[in-house]
Amino acid sequence: MTSPPADTPSTAAAAGSATVDQDQLPGGPGDGPSYLSHRQILIVLAGVMAGMLLFALDQGIVGTALPRIVSELGGLDKLSWVVTAYLLTSTATTPLWGKISDLYGRRLIFQVAIIIFLVGSALSGLSQNMGQLILFRALQGIGGGGLFAIALSIIGDVIPPRERGRYQGYFGAVFGVSSVAGPLLGGWLTDGPGWRWIFYINIPVGLAALVVTSAALKMPVVRRRHQIDYLGAAAIVGAVTCLLLYLDWRGNEYGWTSPGAMVLLGGAVLLAVAFVFIERRAAEPIIPLRLFRNPVFSVGNAFAFLAGVAMFGTIIFLPVYLQAVKGFSPTESGLALLPAIIGIFSTSITSGQLITRTGRYKIFPVIGAAVMAVALFLLSRLGVDTPFWQVAFYEYLFGAGLGLTMQTIVTAVQNSVEYRDMGSATSSTTFFRQMGGAVGAAVFGAVLSSRLAHYLAQQLAEAGIRAGAGAPPVEANNVQAIQQLAEPVKSIVLGAFTSALDDVFLVGVPFLVIAFLISLALKEVPLRTGQTPSPPQP
Repeated sequence: MTSPPADTPSTAAAAGSATVDQDQLPGGPGDGPSYLSHRQILIVLAGVMAGMLLFALDQGIVGTALPRIVSELGGLDKLSWVVTAYLLTSTATTPLWGKISDLYGRRLIFQVAIIIFLVGSALSGLSQNMGQLILFRALQGIGGGGLFAIALSIIGDVIPPRERGRYQGYFGAVFGVSSVAGPLLGGWLTDGPGWRWIFYINIPVGLAALVVTSAALKMPVVRRRHQIDYLGAAAIVGAVTCLLLYLDWRGNEYGWTSPGAMVLLGGAVLLAVAFVFIERRAAEPIIPLRLFRNPVFSVGNAFAFLAGVAMFGTIIFLPVYLQAVKGFSPTESGLALLPAIIGIFSTSITSGQLITRTGRYKIFPVIGAAVMAVALFLLSRLGVDTPFWQVAFYEYLFGAGLGLTMQTIVTAVQNSVEYRDMGSATSSTTFFRQMGGAVGAAVFGAVLSSRLAHYLAQQLAEAGIRAGAGAPPVEANNVQAIQQLAEPVKSIVLGAFTSALDDVFLVGVPFLVIAFLISLALKEVPLRTGQTPSPPQP
């Protein structure tokens, strides 16, 4: 559906945001970022970071409460869908949120995403059975898909790329706090007022974000002819849905190559091809294919995907080692991740300051990928009796590499595109990173399951223990039960679990090696200041 362009500039009544015609912007269509002063930026960041915090806290809080949720609602066989439903809708809708914010304005669409997320949170807390919870988590994910992508787009709108490094520490703080606070808060709420409060806690944070963005986020809205690419949106949502279902169900429901699995994989491929075909002809494509001719955009998204595979896989499975092998509680494992958080903080702030001073960014993802590859290799050497100080050092290295890359790639991509594509480009980078995370979680999970079965059978046989004779079956997601096993089975299981996790981390190393090689091809484009227009792209 197409709406006519504005004839004259007007003032938005809600918050004083100027609404201007596309052709009245300085420099023609596509230009016109509204960069703010340092004081204004700090006010805007308060609201934007509150929205990002909602997104970042979710998985840590929910994961801690899942056993208690199942105890109350039942449906153990549907447990994974509480996480999968959110991941599916948030990933699939991310590119659509970016394009809509390009067309209708960041603040309004960011607030719509917050409201959808809060409605989904409230309904999730009111769920009476597992089916309702899964449905409302999917609704929550729709809003979550817009929180992170649009927040980064707003940052791209109000902070010049050359100055963005000054604020990287704030972004790292959000993820650092959420990584530690998520499991701690989830455990405290679950043991205290009840698991429903892991969803209700989002409401005051979200309302604060709405208030701050309404009062502080004043930026011009570019009103121009627009047409939402509904067909393209349906194609990409369908493709992502089929792919994530294929990865999630894998051996649990179908197996990798069974007819049902092949139908899902074939559907993902066909819909992806259809999406490309649709986007080539769409007036307002969800992801403009011309952006892939931009070397920074294409290299940056490839890097984001590969780094996402290793990043999400490590974040998920390192706590498994701490809980299953070391016997830490969920709360203790959250605290044990502090070295990684310190690593993210230290390098994110340092690299941000250096980017601001020098205007150069390429060196940081290059070093970051190399450091993360080394850290994953070291993690693949963990043993049952590895002292925690070594684990902490490896964590710090991984966090340090992550801090060098997370915001740097986003800054590089935003700096390389025209202003009119800011939302689409930013959401695309978020989309590819999340897709990498989904693929990484599935691949690493399959490696853990298969290698754990292999090592258990091997080590039990070497000990002369037959399966079923004092050797109960061990499920990868039942980490608490491992600590209750009797000797010698417990030592055998811990050894098998450690060996399987070592293989998991080792599988992640090639992804980071490829990311390192790709980062060498990242083009160094001079970072724009508040007075520098968007560079033309090839």
